[in-house]
Amino acid sequence: MVVSRDSSSTKTLEDPADDSRASTRSILVVDDDIDIRSTLCEYLEDEGYAVGSAANGQDALDYLREHPTTSVVLLDLMMPIMDGYQFRIEQKSDPAIASIPVVVMTARGAVDRTEIDVDQVLAKPLELTRLRAALDRAAPATPSRS
Repeated sequence: MVVSRDSSSTKTLEDPADDSRASTRSILVVDDDIDIRSTLCEYLEDEGYAVGSAANGQDALDYLREHPTTSVVLLDLMMPIMDGYQFRIEQKSDPAIASIPVVVMTARGAVDRTEIDVDQVLAKPLELTRLRAALDRAAPATPSRS
């Protein structure tokens, strides 16, 4: 199964910090492609995750600084304004958000996860079973870190 780029509806995203389910993991989806971003957000919400989104690395940093208990970041590498590589440099330099795990998704081809220091690298188009497994490994279901 792959993530479809044919998303005909846009969903209003909840703030993960407002989710009352103690075991809910919060995921920040970072991708400049609105279709991919909204499709992933909708899918992950349907799977029970609390989801936030950002269109580039700078927006993602701003989001994480406001929501430092985010469980995991699902990050595209190639984006305008701030790409995934620069995002990781900035994230790792900020002690408040440095420990938030990151799973990369990219169409770029082979990327060594140690090159960018992330938990896992997934190739686009995403296989949803691999996506869920990667997110589960990066942020196992536990009571929220509020």
